[in-house]
Amino acid sequence: MTTTTTTLKLVAVSAGLSVPSSSRLLADRLSDAVRSTLAGEAKDVEVRVVELRELAVPIANHLVTGFPSPDLGEAIEAVVEADGLIVVTPVFAASYSGLFKSFFDLIEPDALTGKPVLIGATGGTARHSLVLEHALRPLFAYLRAVVAPTAVFAASEDWGGTGDALTDTLPTRISRAGEQFARLLETAERRPADEVPVLSFP
Repeated sequence: MTTTTTTLKLVAVSAGLSVPSSSRLLADRLSDAVRSTLAGEAKDVEVRVVELRELAVPIANHLVTGFPSPDLGEAIEAVVEADGLIVVTPVFAASYSGLFKSFFDLIEPDALTGKPVLIGATGGTARHSLVLEHALRPLFAYLRAVVAPTAVFAASEDWGGTGDALTDTLPTRISRAGEQFARLLETAERRPADEVPVLSFP
């Protein structure tokens, strides 16, 4: 019996500004968690990473001219055509970064309708973690995307510590988010193109 492997196209958008970047590191960890979940289900995951730091000047130019550079146009096309998105931003002034918001301002309002999205953010302290719920989740709800129930915030101490007892360790949260997002991708595969799923998770 021949098994047909389905390849899901996933785009990870990182708004980190430094090299290396904790936002990029979190995006990579989330991508790995999704791959791990789907590995035993005859599904491959092809991940493309969009580093917004490299597109900062083209993004600014597009905002004032209305025309994207070739690299920016290709990045926008990849996001729109992806089966799902992982988006991670550093926290600036208690919200997502201006670079992150400017990039998604360039995408047509209906282009992400029904698209599964896994949201993440990074910051120096866990006190910034509510940015996921008061900024990122409303943004993608406005864009009519389907946001995974578990969002992941990584504070500086999360990378080497045991985490908050009430929120689990960072690897545990990443694993849970990856599993939920994988289920979201599978549901999106099966639904009609014009139907937006309503999902529940235990």
